[in-house]
Amino acid sequence: MAKSSSKKRKVIVEAVGEAHITASFNNIIISLTNKKGDVISWSSAGKMGFRGSKKNTPYAAQLAAEDCAKVAHEAGMRKVKVYVKGPGNGRESAMRTIHNAGIEITEIIDVTPLPHNGCRPPKRRRV
Repeated sequence: MAKSSSKKRKVIVEAVGEAHITASFNNIIISLTNKKGDVISWSSAGKMGFRGSKKNTPYAAQLAAEDCAKVAHEAGMRKVKVYVKGPGNGRESAMRTIHNAGIEITEIIDVTPLPHNGCRPPKRRRV
């Protein structure tokens, strides 16, 4: 089996970029990208070592955002436009942590997909 040598691709880091926060019921994923959409840094609650129901807590989102924003700030990112998707818990705490890491938030856009009466929803949960 031959060993393949793959080079790490270089991503252009500008001062202005985008932050994509995907907050589902089970996890939170934060990606900081440049204007073109190339990922500069990313993190998730699972990557930070949280498992199970602890992944969808605001504290897990805070640690994931801190880890992600630190890498991007060192790379040279200073301003972001935030795109938030999903109904999860850690949306606000992730944005607050990105701001506290020294990255200015210029705009917050909610891109949660909403059906215009599309598919039939799953049956109601009885707990």
